[in-house]
Amino acid sequence: MRLLAFVHCGRRSIGAELNSNQVLDFNLAHGSLRAGMRAFLELGEEGMGTARKLLEKPPKGAILQARDLRIISPLSPEERPKVLCIGLNYADHAAESGSKVPDEPLVFAKYHTALCGPGDNILNPPEATHLDYEVELVVVVGKRAKRVSESEASDYVAGYTCGHDVSERQYQRKDSQWLRAKSSDTFAPIGPVIVTKDEIPDPHGLALGCKVNGQVRQNSSTNQIIFKVPRLVEFISNYITLEPGDLIFTGTPPGVGFGMKPPQYLKPGDVVEVWIEKIGSISNPVVAAD
Repeated sequence: MRLLAFVHCGRRSIGAELNSNQVLDFNLAHGSLRAGMRAFLELGEEGMGTARKLLEKPPKGAILQARDLRIISPLSPEERPKVLCIGLNYADHAAESGSKVPDEPLVFAKYHTALCGPGDNILNPPEATHLDYEVELVVVVGKRAKRVSESEASDYVAGYTCGHDVSERQYQRKDSQWLRAKSSDTFAPIGPVIVTKDEIPDPHGLALGCKVNGQVRQNSSTNQIIFKVPRLVEFISNYITLEPGDLIFTGTPPGVGFGMKPPQYLKPGDVVEVWIEKIGSISNPVVAAD
């Protein structure tokens, strides 16, 4: 399934794509699905099963035209998911950063308030001059995970989405930790959909990339990831309990702005598009924050 959140006639809802032109509105289709994406994921296999049955025989009154919808972040800041991120998880990105490949996953976090969706503005803080882009595959957690093994980790994954780990490099170098550099408002665009894991049985062979103003900056594959998704779920869940709807940004490939010679950072007026094979793309304009 290709799950999504959207606004229709001023009403927020969730659903799944029926085809390229139509969407099934879960809130209209079934009483048990009248909630947001995180609540839907908390239903686990029961919710997924109900949704699949509805997609096989969709109620006519719950079918919407895609052109009438505004697609929003599949998980909203109001749903308060944990947003966990992995640094230096592509060897060639570590090299362009002048860093050693880590011996174990390097975990940091973003606040849920950094989340935004397709078309939303990326806010450039007033004094920020080193705003950078990072396309990333994002894991969406499907059920509570605490100290799960690598071999069973995939059972705890709901699916995958496309993410943009917006980063302010000057903050990153200046501060003793990365919170301000990675977690400022709008620094975590995701979307446009969550593709369930049955449609992406192996997430480690997906093409992914980033364009700035139409110019290709990143072009790689998730087969270059150092610590694979099962290892990340195992490692993180050893220390942090994962809940349905939590997000894991899995790292970025090379080609980021600070690695170019000379560095090329984002500025107000730029438009950044990140994309991942089988998932889709999101595009966000950069604007000056008030």
